[in-house]
Amino acid sequence: MWHGRFTKDTAKTVQDFTQSLDIDWRMAEADIEGSIAHVKMLGKTGILPEDEAVKIEEGLTKVLGEIREGTFKPSESLEDVHMNIEARLTEIEPLGAKLHTARSRNDQVATTTRLYLRSRLKGLDEDLKELLRVLVSNAERHINIIIPGYTHMQQAQPVSMGHYWLSWFEAFHRDSERLNFALHSLNECPLGAGALAGSTLPIDRMMTSEILGFDRPTRNSLDTVANRDYMTDYHYFASVFMLHVSRLCNDLINWNTQEFGFIVLPDEFCTGSSMMPQKKNPDVLELARGKTGQVIGSMLDLMMTLKGLPMTYNRDLQEDKRGLWASVDTVESVMKIMTELLAKVEVDDGLALSGLEKGYSLATDVAEYLVMKGVPFREAHMKVGRLVGWCISKGLRFEDLTLEQWKEHIPETDTAMLGILSPRESVRRRNTYGGTGFEQVKRQIEGAGDRV
Repeated sequence: MWHGRFTKDTAKTVQDFTQSLDIDWRMAEADIEGSIAHVKMLGKTGILPEDEAVKIEEGLTKVLGEIREGTFKPSESLEDVHMNIEARLTEIEPLGAKLHTARSRNDQVATTTRLYLRSRLKGLDEDLKELLRVLVSNAERHINIIIPGYTHMQQAQPVSMGHYWLSWFEAFHRDSERLNFALHSLNECPLGAGALAGSTLPIDRMMTSEILGFDRPTRNSLDTVANRDYMTDYHYFASVFMLHVSRLCNDLINWNTQEFGFIVLPDEFCTGSSMMPQKKNPDVLELARGKTGQVIGSMLDLMMTLKGLPMTYNRDLQEDKRGLWASVDTVESVMKIMTELLAKVEVDDGLALSGLEKGYSLATDVAEYLVMKGVPFREAHMKVGRLVGWCISKGLRFEDLTLEQWKEHIPETDTAMLGILSPRESVRRRNTYGGTGFEQVKRQIEGAGDRV
């Protein structure tokens, strides 16, 4: 396409090094969608005769059919998806040589990438909504199951398992908002920006933007060619989403061990050992956790490419899509399999409850009861802390203590206080807004259902 300037053909090694078919052929249909919008505009504005524009559009439709049928085999000698499609179009319809009027590969690639990415992100948005629905369903199923809540990986306070699932609903719902921001940030049409300065021809950028379903044309041609912010917006969503997935996986992996044992993973989402017959390994969770670094790495890859690049287009930017598509593919696969797995996770409520017997997780309840009787919190904290230390030295649990033993260490103790010392009662009484109390969790479930 640039032989008018050069006297020698591009070296084969250079062709191999600079080709991008391995990363951009997936965008073939989106490229044709953008080209059809472009040629409609050329015909409507009179830049091309209407009949020629129609013939070029018909040729593009034929190329699209060949792509969908799998009969179109692209050539690396033509470098990328865009030149392959144009070359095939011109073979079918010689007028195809006019298609690139008032267009550069710079604005063409930017448009094609946005169209394809928009389609993929809309798919991710639907998948993420399904994940959110599963978390709400789990919260409903497990609302009455009590599990230990942890800080510093030490038992802290009893919580409803439904409350736990809803904590991840909140995290992934924020991811949904980030995803929608990424969709919004890419929804401007680059067509018409040209190589970097627009065109001297009377193009109608509003028309192509409307045909392609964008909110508006991009506002500055220089920025259009240089801008990859919409990609970094996607990468930020993807990275935070995968961080959330990794942390959730880590919890489930730990709680599925024999040391915890209160999470029961579905057999069909686990694997065994080639040597040890008893093993049930949480491979799906471990692989999802392991893929997090790849997704974060793709974000850093793009940022390092962008760092220090001068305005406007530089060939470095061809590499922007390699990590992008790898990330999108990974996030999509993780999102789907996590949704399937989570829908089948069960909880052994007996084991979960028995685990609470060892951690003095009701100590805060005792301290807060004393506060209600007028004891300053710091004094109450000290008294309960000393009692916990004494119990540990004697090998006793709270439930082992008699009323006399309680009064010996905490004179304010009464029978009413002993009546609240159960994990279920502890959860029930935490009825503050957003808390783990059963009534609060029911309200959270109702609210979450309205937000999906």
